[in-house]
Amino acid sequence: MRHIRDHGVRKEDRTGTGTLSVFGYQMRFDLAEGFPLVTTKKVHLKSIAHELLWFIRGDTNIRYLVENGVNIWNDWPFQSWLNQTGQIDDYPMYSPEWREHMKLFVARVKEDEAFAQQYGDLGPVYGHQWRNFEGVDQLTQVVEDIRNNPDSRRLIVSAWNPKDIPVMVKSGLPPCHSLFQFYVTEGRLSCQLYQRSADVFLGVPFNIASYALLTMMVAQVTGLQPGDFVHTFGDAHLYSNHLSQVEQQLDRATFSLPRMVINPEVNDLFAFQFEDFDLQGYEAHPHIPAPVAV
Repeated sequence: MRHIRDHGVRKEDRTGTGTLSVFGYQMRFDLAEGFPLVTTKKVHLKSIAHELLWFIRGDTNIRYLVENGVNIWNDWPFQSWLNQTGQIDDYPMYSPEWREHMKLFVARVKEDEAFAQQYGDLGPVYGHQWRNFEGVDQLTQVVEDIRNNPDSRRLIVSAWNPKDIPVMVKSGLPPCHSLFQFYVTEGRLSCQLYQRSADVFLGVPFNIASYALLTMMVAQVTGLQPGDFVHTFGDAHLYSNHLSQVEQQLDRATFSLPRMVINPEVNDLFAFQFEDFDLQGYEAHPHIPAPVAV
């Protein structure tokens, strides 16, 4: 955030919000040193873990998420529903009326399966591409390849499917974290993510923790130790309406990283449950709210 604040250029964006942006940046986290969950503001691990399990299941409907109290994907299908039903002009985004109507939408997604199927699905986003990219279950294949050919340079899962990009407008945007690659050396599994577009204040703390956790899960089921998580960015940006929150966070001192303990009995990537994750020693400053640019 400090690098973008000091060196970023003003750039317009799809949402009309405006950003400070840099192109090309990389961070590296040694997972043996602790779980890389941001400590300068409290991050909701429950949302991260359930979202990751949702991806791994190949699910693309927000119903699973809202049933588990996770609301990070709600804005996009809600806006789509307002648009499809002719209500978009009645509820300006983030107005009190919009927020109240959102609660009714989420409640109906939870309670009405037919409504959820019609309006809660995001289209062929991450989970679909991971598990069914033109008929290929990439996630199952990459776990098998790590076990059987750990020196392969093809341990890649891609969410970027050009054919489906136009369809993904239902979710509001094509995949931001678009491709990841595993790497095995000396009994350690590392993962590098390429993220084409990165909301560094709001989204990136989730992305870091999510892919760190995924790396640990895949390492466990393939009999390896976690190595590094390498986070590579294309357009890394701070939205112009997050800059005061950025300054607030940069003024805070960091705490020691927590430790993530995973149930050692699980040896199947697709068998993990939320209860299998135990975050220990997480100390963080209070959460800093900021609006999502949709």
